[in-house]
Amino acid sequence: MPSVSSVPPAMPSSREAMVVALRTAGCVFAEDEADLILATARTPAEAAAMMERRVAGLPLELVVGWAEFRGLRVAVAPGVFVPRRRTEFLVEEALARSPGATVVVDLCCGSGAVGAALAAGLGRVELHAADIDPAAVRCARGNVAAAGGHVHQGDLFEALPGELRGRVDILAANVPYVPSDEIGLLPLEARDHEPLVALDGGTDGLDVLRRVAAEAPRWLSPGGCVLVETSRRQAPTALTAFERNGLTTHLAVSEELYSHVVIGVRP
Repeated sequence: MPSVSSVPPAMPSSREAMVVALRTAGCVFAEDEADLILATARTPAEAAAMMERRVAGLPLELVVGWAEFRGLRVAVAPGVFVPRRRTEFLVEEALARSPGATVVVDLCCGSGAVGAALAAGLGRVELHAADIDPAAVRCARGNVAAAGGHVHQGDLFEALPGELRGRVDILAANVPYVPSDEIGLLPLEARDHEPLVALDGGTDGLDVLRRVAAEAPRWLSPGGCVLVETSRRQAPTALTAFERNGLTTHLAVSEELYSHVVIGVRP
């Protein structure tokens, strides 16, 4: 028999014990998380394994294998950026501004959640998504398959088929926008479990946004729009970057979701 010290602690089997363990681990919504794990797990052993990973600090979405995004169940995988609820506001703004869009691009797509949500809201569209990270590309392919979406690997616009130039009605670019020296201030879950390429936006957080602003006009259709999420502090500089590249700009803000979306429209 192994010594007592070498026996791993048993994972709680009841909902009440799970809630206590999750709360002790610092999970604010312990009851909701316990319910989700129990609803997702196929066996008690699987629930215990999920609990162990969650208590060890793995993000809940990676524990259960999916994230809810605008009513969709979006598959996520280790090493792929987990879609945030605040980004739903970007989708809502895109749908409100271009309800008749037929060509949609999800740039810096991560899991493909934005593209999948836009396709669900628009109906039949030509959907393209792109990311530089192979893990994100693999994950996005599964999430946009139902919409007939195409996923490309590469650095921003270099990944896209050339025939899209001048045809894109909605260009959603959920670019990284955390300043490099603030990465260490992010929650532990993001720092330890999400790819740096999806978080680090350079010195002021706007390096990738500026590249998108410079190239977007060549890809947008007349009246087409590009939408990028940013922070309140960065928004004025982001608007200027869009304006310098000939786009008509607008800042949309959701105080409820703490979301700031910079929008540029090709005249």
